[in-house]
Amino acid sequence: MFHLNTQNILRRSKFLFYRIGALLLIFSMHVFPVQSQSTLPNYLHTSGNRILDSSGTVVGLSGVNWFGFETQSHAPHGLWVRNWQEVLDQIKSLGYNVIRLPFSNDMLDPIVMSSGIDYQKNPDLINLTALEVMDRIIAGAGARDIRVILDNHRSTAGGGPESNGLWYTSSYPESRWIDDWKMFANRYKGNDTVIGMDLRNEPYNGCWGCGDPSKDWKSAAEKAGNAILSVNPDLLIIVEGVAVYNGQYTWWGGNLIGAKDFPITLQVPNHLVYSVHEYPASVYPQSWFNDSNYPNNLPAVWDQYWGYLASDTPILIGEFGTRLETDKDRQWFQKFLGYIQAKHLNWTFWSLNPDSGDTGGLLLDDWLNVHQEKQILLKTIQYPFISPSQPTSVPSQIPPITEMWCPCSK
Repeated sequence: MFHLNTQNILRRSKFLFYRIGALLLIFSMHVFPVQSQSTLPNYLHTSGNRILDSSGTVVGLSGVNWFGFETQSHAPHGLWVRNWQEVLDQIKSLGYNVIRLPFSNDMLDPIVMSSGIDYQKNPDLINLTALEVMDRIIAGAGARDIRVILDNHRSTAGGGPESNGLWYTSSYPESRWIDDWKMFANRYKGNDTVIGMDLRNEPYNGCWGCGDPSKDWKSAAEKAGNAILSVNPDLLIIVEGVAVYNGQYTWWGGNLIGAKDFPITLQVPNHLVYSVHEYPASVYPQSWFNDSNYPNNLPAVWDQYWGYLASDTPILIGEFGTRLETDKDRQWFQKFLGYIQAKHLNWTFWSLNPDSGDTGGLLLDDWLNVHQEKQILLKTIQYPFISPSQPTSVPSQIPPITEMWCPCSK
């Protein structure tokens, strides 16, 4: 009898101990709530002529083009010389906060593999498809707080814009072009490293607002932009110009005169960025380079073709570059950098690659060393890095006392 009474006392004491402990735990959780960590993507949007992050802070894009995915190697160039992560480290160290990454629709076929890569230097890229290599580049950029703009440079694999100057070909119809964009929008949804989609590189044979569905680039851009935003409404939609409007010619992709009468309208507001390309006389001798007032005549030329939009809509100079081998090019470069700075324009320099025939690159032919004159000048118009995704602390749910577990008998 004495033995049974002792067991009952111990059991009751043990039960009381756990009950008191549970009450103390609940009290501490209310006084000191448990915090769980989550992250809020820092996507970008527009307001007036500025780009803002998710907190409403004005940001600027200042970056480089790293081309190669659009070519027959289906990989960023230079990986036959260097490790891809070292290239990203260098881009970061030089102060560039965004990469414009050209690609071709051909690259997206699931059987397409990358080539032109030294796999001893890049062992983690062995046996990856071209799209999987792109995934690695984007992830690596994000880890370094570098944002990425995807640029549909052409349909078929090759260099420069598509030979027909349109956004489709017989092998890659408009429907495929739009479906590929929707695939990208879904693939990188929730990943704020990818901030925007440059719908088509230099659609020079298109018209702007002419109403011909086979030629009307403005209409096609709205169609693709809305399709992308239906999948991921957080992306910037980047729309380049054409080459000619009402008989007025300029650089391929650089004519946005038509946007005054026929502006781009998207179903999701505050996500449109216009984009143009500009080059010096060494690339092509446009008439304005021979003006007696050169280079002071240039701002009026830029205002005429696209600069007038900068008071209302963000503009990205998607490409501009030079070898800086002539006085005329140096004058153009200095004047253009001042124009960018005065109008707070966004930009991606063409190119990081030294194997650009017209312009050379920011890197020298060894793919290692930097063209110092270009870098010194570009550094004067760089913007700060954009803040990464911000962690947010969320109080955990406090379970009611009836759900507390006790390892004892009642």
